Amino acid sequence: MPKVLRADGMNKCIGCFTCMLVCSGVNHQNHSLSKSAIRVRTSGGMQGKFVSVVCLACRDERACAEACPSGALEKRPGGGVIFKSDRCIGCKKCAHACIVSAAHFDEHENQPIICKHCGVCAKFCPHECLRMEEVSNDL
Repeated sequence: MPKVLRADGMNKCIGCFTCMLVCSGVNHQNHSLSKSAIRVRTSGGMQGKFVSVVCLACRDERACAEACPSGALEKRPGGGVIFKSDRCIGCKKCAHACIVSAAHFDEHENQPIICKHCGVCAKFCPHECLRMEEVSNDL
């Protein structure tokens, strides 16, 4: 069964950014926070709680894939998309179309950074703020 990332434990987040660092390291061989598919930020200044901006693994209408003119984003079983870098033309339409602003664009690589729901961020989160959830295999 496929799994998708859920960030429903963010009330325990202390803003260590381990999830972001491990995502960028494993998926992009880079330790820059800007290369992460998950973004952690405060909900309002220094006193605010931490929130995450992460792909919701849309199942019905995947706005990012629908906006892509080159077919670089394919439906992923269980929700979300699979990025095919060889098809990407760098138009940024996927990043602009994401309803939660979870698709980021890497200007240096001229390609989007989109969560593939691999679970590495959840595995290394020291406070279990993130988790992987099994979902049905429906497209």
